[in-house]
Amino acid sequence: MIRIAPGAALDESELIESFVRASGPGGQNVNKVATAVELRFDIRNAPSIDADIKERLEKLAGQRLTLEGVIILFAQKHRTQEMNRADARARLFDLIRKAAKRPIIRRPTRPTLASKKRRVESKVKRGSIKGLRGKPSNDD
Repeated sequence: MIRIAPGAALDESELIESFVRASGPGGQNVNKVATAVELRFDIRNAPSIDADIKERLEKLAGQRLTLEGVIILFAQKHRTQEMNRADARARLFDLIRKAAKRPIIRRPTRPTLASKKRRVESKVKRGSIKGLRGKPSNDD
């Protein structure tokens, strides 16, 4: 059992990894060895993750989430299978950690009387400065 965050833990059997040939660096090796990793994690059938975390995780996953509720992460940044595997897992764990943090609910507040007075005073002052910019009157 991999402990990720409070209310979120994963069992190794919940992660499905498949290896495919990667594009990018690797020279001739890239055509022979399957170094890229496709990591699949079924959110909806994960028993060790709380429901509210699952809900936030589905929103955070975005396009990486399939209609069946499976997150698919593809890692091909590195030349070795082990490093790509670690990269994909780290990205999944970071995503789950972000989803485990409860968002702070903003409570709307009203401006104080003092802040309203300051705002009006600054507007009046600014208006008087702009009023001085006009052409001189012929009353003199």
